[in-house]
Amino acid sequence: MKIFVNGDALECDDGITVEELIKRHALAPETTLVERNGVALHRRDWPNEKFAPNDRLEILSVAAGG
Repeated sequence: MKIFVNGDALECDDGITVEELIKRHALAPETTLVERNGVALHRRDWPNEKFAPNDRLEILSVAAGG
């Protein structure tokens, strides 16, 4: 199945969840924000959020600085 992550097409398995995608890309959940089709997702919902074909994700890593 094809989804789009930060504008780039990505082939992934049917039934993959947001949590699995974050783990596969070795992103730190504590500093990662995910928006799916224009809606921000709560981290507590990631294990149950499965993708549909052509979903559009924006994934951001938050960094502190000075």
